[in-house]
Amino acid sequence: EAGGITQHIGAYHVKSPSGDLTFVDTPGHAAFTEMRSRGAKVTDIVVLVVAADDGVMDQTKEAIAHSQAAKVPIVVAVNKIDKDNANPERVQRELGEFGLLPEAWGGDTIFCETSAKKGIGIEELLENIQLQAELLELKADPKRRAKGTIIEAQLHKGRGPVATVLVQEGTLRAGDNFVAGRFSGKVRMLLNERGERVQEAGPAIPVEVQGISGVPHAGDEFVVVPDEKMAKSVAASRQLKVRESELASASKVSLDNLFEKMAEQEVLELKMILRADVQGTLQAFGQAAEKLSTDEVKVKVLHEGTGSITENDVHLAAASDAVIIGFNVRPSVKVKDLAEREGVDIRSYDVIYHALEDIEKAMVGLLAPSFTERVIGTAEVRETFHVPKVGTIAGCAVIDGKIERNTGVRVLRDGVVIYTGNIGSLKRFKDDVKEVLTGYECGIGVENFNDIKVGDTLEAFVMDEVEATL
Repeated sequence: EAGGITQHIGAYHVKSPSGDLTFVDTPGHAAFTEMRSRGAKVTDIVVLVVAADDGVMDQTKEAIAHSQAAKVPIVVAVNKIDKDNANPERVQRELGEFGLLPEAWGGDTIFCETSAKKGIGIEELLENIQLQAELLELKADPKRRAKGTIIEAQLHKGRGPVATVLVQEGTLRAGDNFVAGRFSGKVRMLLNERGERVQEAGPAIPVEVQGISGVPHAGDEFVVVPDEKMAKSVAASRQLKVRESELASASKVSLDNLFEKMAEQEVLELKMILRADVQGTLQAFGQAAEKLSTDEVKVKVLHEGTGSITENDVHLAAASDAVIIGFNVRPSVKVKDLAEREGVDIRSYDVIYHALEDIEKAMVGLLAPSFTERVIGTAEVRETFHVPKVGTIAGCAVIDGKIERNTGVRVLRDGVVIYTGNIGSLKRFKDDVKEVLTGYECGIGVENFNDIKVGDTLEAFVMDEVEATL
């Protein structure tokens, strides 16, 4: 995976001497809270892998929270035990703070020390998982109609919408009619995690299902129904409900919230259209992106979908001033050309963090930069001349810094500012000059101001731009 970190949920069925297991692998870093919470909902036992050299990280705490919320027992695997700086005692101590006490300390959490690289402790880990499973008495009826959960779904270029389903009860067979979230379908083909075609899948077996009418959301329920008619009617009623809730959520302006709506216009918005190769990444990324919103800049996802970036995306982005972010997907040449013509920014990423960093930078860019003033020089008025068609010119001596043409100027009389404007002309003798340094004399004309008197002080200043921060 890009960046050496797991980014999709994968499910694998493993045969081991102590019995068969199915592993659902959820990504371990912070942007993937959403995926991890789905992983905890479909599993019987959570194997929490903690690196012996890193100890407990933020994402470890999150994984523990999801597992405890779903009331799923945890087996801890302390990995990378072969490293020189491995410190398994520290891991036990840190996990103890979250209520995961090892059996050696009188707790009930199983700790296994492993090294995936060297193959140390893997057998022991598998045996401990089976032991935990026996205590839980996990059973399912393979004879009933299949029911399960969508782990991952995507739009495949050649095969249309496909979904990875973890069967939890019953047996799923080719030809079954089913409902998955708000879509229905008939199982055209079942593939196992190695891409081999299978005829059926029993409880706890992950399979890829083809034959769905659309791309369901990861975490949706997958249920086999008696016939196609029922599948279609259930899907249709669910789609109607989704449509209704979408319409209801687009709040209308009323007198009560009119002021809020007007105030909202002050808030800058960074609009985005998201495209990813798989549905799970899309959800995780969409939520992580919207969490970046601050009081000054809101991040809004206008549209998201799986599959490659389309011309419709570009049209939508052009109409609404949005940025298109592709995740593991690339636009075609035709789409690229259209984006260039329309002036739409398309960006492709393979690691979520890079995308989030760039979004933060863009948000800073939306904020107007602030300016600070820097005084560059002071001149004292020694004499004034009235020039026809030009106005009053002040004969000055520069007493500090330098005076430049085209900068801002303030006219001070007895220390009080009486006018702020720009320097219109700067001359030494009869020549126009760009700047005059300390100790020299010059003629200064202030734009649109003629009331200059002997003894006034002219202060020249420039405005420096300061980058905004969130």
